[in-house]
Amino acid sequence: MLRAMIVDDEAPARSELRFLLEQTGKFGSISEASSVRFAIEMLMETRVDVVFLDISMPGASGLQLAEALYKLKNPPAIVFVTAYSDHAVEAFDVDAVDYLMKPVEEARLDRAIEKVIARSKPAAAEPMVKSSNIERIPVEKGGRKVLIPVDQIRFIMAKDDYSCIFTDDDRYLSTTSLAQFESKLGEFGFFRVHRRYIVNLANVEDVETVPSGAIQLGVSGVDERIPVSRRRVVPLKKALNL
Repeated sequence: MLRAMIVDDEAPARSELRFLLEQTGKFGSISEASSVRFAIEMLMETRVDVVFLDISMPGASGLQLAEALYKLKNPPAIVFVTAYSDHAVEAFDVDAVDYLMKPVEEARLDRAIEKVIARSKPAAAEPMVKSSNIERIPVEKGGRKVLIPVDQIRFIMAKDDYSCIFTDDDRYLSTTSLAQFESKLGEFGFFRVHRRYIVNLANVEDVETVPSGAIQLGVSGVDERIPVSRRRVVPLKKALNL
């Protein structure tokens, strides 16, 4: 059973969403907060699995709360529930699980809850295997289990429910999430530059600022440019000693 918190300054919106969540039978507890300040106070006292978060509220916004939660070691899943569609890109910069529009449709809410459940499950992901002091990642390829040395990986990209691992001469799909790769590969010089990308810093050849002001990376052996989210620019430059 999941533990949820609804953060919305409008009481009718909180009540409607609570009703829909209770109808699913998948929540053991549902708390409510009418502002970001109250939400923070409650989160300091109790842990939740998912926060259903409005964006536009008096005082601090839902995006500001999401950014703060994202920096935690074990943050709750975030599902934005809003009347506005123009913050979707920013929402996924803080690794939101989903972005729902008001009024919330039951079928759409059910899909968001399934995503939360999938994220909260302990890894059914393939464990890493140590062999002769070389860290390797097991993946499926053509019906076989293939072990890829991590130093051959250029970057990893999130793709639907999988992670796509790119080496210099091939690519592989893995059921390991990008968050799990980020945790396991950090000590090997890998860095999460974007919600969809983890890069092997040893293979970064150049850092480019495009006309829009965004940062992109050139990676050896890779034709495409890798985007860097705004919130990752400063820590990336530190990691690259720039």
